[in-house]
Amino acid sequence: MDELLLRSLTPSVLAVLVRRGAEFAAAEDAVQDALVEAVRVWPRDAPRDPKGWLVTVAWRRFLDATRADASRRRREDRLDEEPAPGPAPAVDDTLQLYFLCAHPSLTPSSAVALTLRAVGGLTTRQIARAYLVPEATMAQRISRAKRTVSGVRFDRPGDVSTVLRVLYLVFNEGYSGDVDLAAEAIRLTRQLADAIDHPEVAGLLALMLLHHARRVSRTAADGSLVPLAEQDRGLWDTGMIAEGVEILQAALARDRLGEFQAQAAVAALHADAPSAGETDWVQIVEWYDELAGLTDSPVVRLNRAVAVGEADGPRAGLAELAALSHALPRHTAVAAYLHERDGDLPTAARLYAEAARKASTLAERDHLTRQAARLNAGLRR
Repeated sequence: MDELLLRSLTPSVLAVLVRRGAEFAAAEDAVQDALVEAVRVWPRDAPRDPKGWLVTVAWRRFLDATRADASRRRREDRLDEEPAPGPAPAVDDTLQLYFLCAHPSLTPSSAVALTLRAVGGLTTRQIARAYLVPEATMAQRISRAKRTVSGVRFDRPGDVSTVLRVLYLVFNEGYSGDVDLAAEAIRLTRQLADAIDHPEVAGLLALMLLHHARRVSRTAADGSLVPLAEQDRGLWDTGMIAEGVEILQAALARDRLGEFQAQAAVAALHADAPSAGETDWVQIVEWYDELAGLTDSPVVRLNRAVAVGEADGPRAGLAELAALSHALPRHTAVAAYLHERDGDLPTAARLYAEAARKASTLAERDHLTRQAARLNAGLRR
């Protein structure tokens, strides 16, 4: 396999797809899929026209993705703008597709990636960001998953935990503002909660509702991000919060704690505080301890460092942060925040600017840039 040849052909293949009408991001995904397929096929069956082969495969991948996205959008168009409280509406086949894509022949991580791509409509880049892996690695994982299930019968649906993971990641993409999928994820989780008596299903539904209740306050009129501490709590949907808390309390009473219930407990403590200054950070740290024991996730430990900084002071938070990898998303932003709270404004300004350069979204980058500018303006006075 001539990797240099593949790299040299990539720009021209991408240009062909764009000329044919593909949006650049979608064309990138399709070309990446074609490159992964070339790595698999060419060593035993090299094409006479490598560029033509890549164009053909990439264009087919683009058309498949476009059709899948159109189907997803048609399902979303049938929904109201916001998820209605209470029992789920009539069930369609979407949730069943989630279970079928979570096939037992796949590892959980591959099943989640395949479902997000094929049914959820997320791009390879978005899925890779959620899993904290390079885009090329995720493209290969999705391609392997497609090959694995290409010859199997979809008569053995996957397990609930895999479907929950998919729904959680779909909701997170919608909540981040990149893709409007949050309402769809809530709708499907309601259906699942109606069909299955499972505390973690209830925990996930509670978590989604508690986060979604704050959606209006998360951005200002100009589209800029509003941190949780600065949000207008009068804009929060109290009815959705009450429903989420009620569902969570019933799940916790069953004494079968899982990660989604623990995350929902953290969200409930934020929602219960009349103001940011009255947040019960000590309890939040305790719930992050539970979460760390359940998942051993570095992202959980990063969030715990923030909570420790609020509960025990910024230097305690910085001590927790020092034990974590600097490569973690938001690590630099968290360090900037804790240094600012500790009074080290020059370091905080430098770290905010560094975090802005690493930001994965335009809104996050602009927010961090403004934070750096604010501190630098104060230092010049």
